[in-house]
Amino acid sequence: MTVLPDDGLSLAAEFPDATHEQWQRLVEGVLRKSGKDVSGAAAEEALSTALEDGLSTRPLYTARDAVADVGHPGFAPFVRGGRAAGGAATGWDVRQRHATGDPARTNESILADLENGVTSLWLTLGPDALPVSGLERALDGVYLDLAPIVLDAGADVEPAARELLSLVEAAGVAKDAAHGNLGADPLAYEARTGTELGTDAAVDLARLCGREYGGLRALTVDALPYHEAGGSAAQELGASLATGVAYLRLLTGAGLTLQEACAQLEFRYAATADQFLTIAKLRAARRLWARVAEASGDVDAGAQRQHAVTSPVMMARRDPWVNMLRTTVACLSAGAGGADAVTVLPFDHSLGLPDAFARRIARNTSTILLEESHLARVIDPAGGSYYVERLTAELAHAAWDFFQEIERAGGQAAALRSGMLGDRLAATWAERGKKLAKRREPITGVSEFPNLAEKPVARESAPAGPTGGLPRVRRDEAYEALRARSDAHLVETGARPKVFLAALGPAAAHTARATFASNLFQAGGVEAVHDPVSVDAASAADAFRASGARVACLCSSDALYEQEAAAVAAALKSAGAERVFLAGRPGEFGDVDAYVFAGCDAVAVLTSTLDLMGVAP
Repeated sequence: MTVLPDDGLSLAAEFPDATHEQWQRLVEGVLRKSGKDVSGAAAEEALSTALEDGLSTRPLYTARDAVADVGHPGFAPFVRGGRAAGGAATGWDVRQRHATGDPARTNESILADLENGVTSLWLTLGPDALPVSGLERALDGVYLDLAPIVLDAGADVEPAARELLSLVEAAGVAKDAAHGNLGADPLAYEARTGTELGTDAAVDLARLCGREYGGLRALTVDALPYHEAGGSAAQELGASLATGVAYLRLLTGAGLTLQEACAQLEFRYAATADQFLTIAKLRAARRLWARVAEASGDVDAGAQRQHAVTSPVMMARRDPWVNMLRTTVACLSAGAGGADAVTVLPFDHSLGLPDAFARRIARNTSTILLEESHLARVIDPAGGSYYVERLTAELAHAAWDFFQEIERAGGQAAALRSGMLGDRLAATWAERGKKLAKRREPITGVSEFPNLAEKPVARESAPAGPTGGLPRVRRDEAYEALRARSDAHLVETGARPKVFLAALGPAAAHTARATFASNLFQAGGVEAVHDPVSVDAASAADAFRASGARVACLCSSDALYEQEAAAVAAALKSAGAERVFLAGRPGEFGDVDAYVFAGCDAVAVLTSTLDLMGVAP
């Protein structure tokens, strides 16, 4: 009888350690079965995934990928968190955004949020949002010593800040009991509008907060304008560093110490559904800001305070319910990455003003992760992961390089005004746009598994927001334009444009490619009409005539294509098909006009198809 060890930890002690090279050989065998004859490091590279900023994700990370000691939470370089306790005591600050222009309606939403789990408020003020004069009504019934207030007032920052401070005083709240951020951010305003904004208000408010309001910060370093203009993670971080450095120079030049100046800044970043990249971005941001503080003479001043916002760029307008899943992953990533405050944008954010249901789902996302998933009970739960630590370090280096590029261009303001920053962001987005067009970056419900029969979700229009500066992009924009063309055609004619799928042979031969083609065409609003019974050219032609379609797509296996594609394509042409596609890689198949396959430019295919059908742009 075999006697097992009684330490409970030695069950694998008798097994020899596998080597990295042995693992690579196993990978080689798997790849060889799929037709890739590669070996060694090349086999591992074949399974790697390219990211932006020249980074990549490898399939396996081991101890040899470990990075230098990243320290402990609350200590430089703050990779593991800016506070010693992290969020373990209370979780992150659940911060809800309010942008409604009606003060009474805003107040109703605010009170509902605060009664149901929200712990701080982010208020957008200005001509197109909540008026400064309506701030008192909007905050009626709010305990200003309990709920931190974060303002986002653009050019109205000084009157908005003064109004908030007067409300604090009128409520009898002690000055050191008021918490939040007054939201001065002249460079983000310039990025949004293209208009220079003076810095006197930011300096005056920083002095006032430092002198009298110990719980308030005066300035925000908002990186969302660069993320929303299509920037990569490293570009978002680099631009935020350049902005933060510009504000340090401004405040220390006005007489504040480095520590006092750093204490007046809160950084705002986007959290996306790319879980590991978001975690690494927030960790890298703290490391980078600690490096700035160290270079400025006081590394201990570099504990960055972070506000993470679920990405507006990732939010889809079609099948918006999927946004609930995206924001859940983004919120989880922000919490695991150590954000001090997290805003979950409602799933209908991209459609207009969110309704009460959407707001409830948004705030409950944090509540579930905090109270039921216990995500905040461990500080930096991703810390120690070979992959996360390596990605954090590599992203930090890429971001530092971009920051230095901005500094060489004269700093953040100069980079904005010269167009250098906008050009770099646009180039990054153009490359990403190619991946989106080819569905290499899938958008569930939009470019993958769209539902043409779903009724659109309508919402009241939201305030337009500032314009004139950097553009605001969306992942779904190319497909949204195509779907809008299809919608207009449906209204005008009573039917959507159609493509006939000629499924050849048994289900095993055509199902996979028929599903692929159906997804691709429906992503552009072209309804896929299936023919489950066509087995030869004549029956396929008859089914096509009955379908009402003007284009067709053959779907089957390569073997059946060799036997039947040419004859079926010719029959479809004779039946009136103006274009015949084939689902598969390009080959020689008679009268086939074009091919659709994984990695083809779906947007180009769909655009030309709608043009052919006379669907107006």
